[in-house]
Amino acid sequence: MRRLILWFLALFWAFGQPPANAGPDAIKIGVLNDLSGVYADLGGVGSVAAAEIALEEFGSNVLGKPIKILSGDHQNKPDIGSQLARRWFDVDNVDMVIDFPNSGVALAVQEIARTKKKIAIYSTAATMDLSGKACSPTGFQWTYDNYSNAAGVARELVKQGFDTWYFITVDYAFGISLEAEASKAVKVAGGKVVGGARHPLNTPDFSSFLLQAQGSKAKVVAFANAGGDTVNAVKQSGEFRIVESGQTVVTPVTFITDVNSMGLSVAQGLTFVTGYYWDLDDRTRAFAEKFYKRRKAMPTMAQAGVYSGVLHYLKAVAAAGTDDAMAVAAKMRELPVRDSFTQSGTVREDGRMVHDMFLVQVKKPAESKAAWDYYKVLATIPASEAFKPLSETDCPLVKK
Repeated sequence: MRRLILWFLALFWAFGQPPANAGPDAIKIGVLNDLSGVYADLGGVGSVAAAEIALEEFGSNVLGKPIKILSGDHQNKPDIGSQLARRWFDVDNVDMVIDFPNSGVALAVQEIARTKKKIAIYSTAATMDLSGKACSPTGFQWTYDNYSNAAGVARELVKQGFDTWYFITVDYAFGISLEAEASKAVKVAGGKVVGGARHPLNTPDFSSFLLQAQGSKAKVVAFANAGGDTVNAVKQSGEFRIVESGQTVVTPVTFITDVNSMGLSVAQGLTFVTGYYWDLDDRTRAFAEKFYKRRKAMPTMAQAGVYSGVLHYLKAVAAAGTDDAMAVAAKMRELPVRDSFTQSGTVREDGRMVHDMFLVQVKKPAESKAAWDYYKVLATIPASEAFKPLSETDCPLVKK
């Protein structure tokens, strides 16, 4: 009996919640992400909660139609993500899909959404291809990307003399792209990449990779991964005394849930770029308060990005006066992005939403004054500098 129950639960999460009873005249939004695996903490049910907060702020109807939110688990598998997206579009009449903490899944769904003329917003997928060579008229990369996460940190550290780098990289589109962007920034700044190793997604044991990194004598050991992989890698680097032996650990893609899992005693001193921190200002704190009431945790930048993406989409539907995807996509590019996530956002031709980013450092335990008081904001990176210039894009939608 227990196996039967587990089998039904697996089907439920793989193929999403039952279709909402609103008929084809509803506006339906599908949150498609990792609900049970390595990226569940940074997105997962928290992203669904963030979408619900956006809906509450906007209202339950648009153009006289009710708004419904569905959720589904892609299990970090492009085939499952693709099947679910097709079902949502073809059977459940879903108008927009959002989140995607897996670049492989995101790239697969990008093509489906393009063909079906549906809106897709990528809060958590970081590969540059989504707003680059695989860009789409109805696809939007929202919260961050591998350039915004890697380039600023790499440039700054090389300037400070940390000029030799070794990468430990998750072996799929996201990690490979992140390593590539960081490597470019290191080299442009005058540094050198001395080596690297690639690991499978959801790796429990980083021992061999850390030994190789130690042997490289690189000044910087950079983890080009995210979520549970980053948490495990940082914890194990402590066991191998990577920092004590003179090397610096860099985690370009780090979420507040990662820091919470590590604890400040392990995470202290980690420096990285984030698109959102709950304690920046009154607006960020207002959203965080609503989120905390639901989840008993502070939102990650990915979850805050889902909130922002859903809210902007609904504003665009209202402004366009239609739920036609092409008309809505045009309005999304036209309207400024102003919400509790950002007050500086604009959407470019290539679908990249650009906004200010923040260089932060994890506090020492003695510096933290309350629960979730984890970051020191070192600098604001203006939107114009945080993301790769439009002039350098290889998106075919952009006129050169």
